[in-house]
Amino acid sequence: MPDSKETGIFFTGFDKLVHLGFFYVLTVLLLYGKINHQHSYSFRSLTIFKIILITALVGGGIEMIQYEFFPYRSAEWWDFGCDMIGVAMGIFSYILLHKSDYHEKKA
Repeated sequence: MPDSKETGIFFTGFDKLVHLGFFYVLTVLLLYGKINHQHSYSFRSLTIFKIILITALVGGGIEMIQYEFFPYRSAEWWDFGCDMIGVAMGIFSYILLHKSDYHEKKA
């Protein structure tokens, strides 16, 4: 079994970047699904809160599963933190693009 410090062809911390990227994509897809479901770009704080809650539960659940059931895997707060940074980036992207799209449609 390779040492946990060995990263092979990837750089140190690559897994954190993967966590961030996966949760960014998850957040964007959840927001996209919500937009398609309601057939509008209306901005609601409750939707943002629900997505943060869902993604936090998924991220925390994954880390707890790794901690409890997989002895060769480790649960790390940094992984969860990168998950939430990816979520924040996805929400920020949505808000930024939503605002610009909203202003273009009004004009």
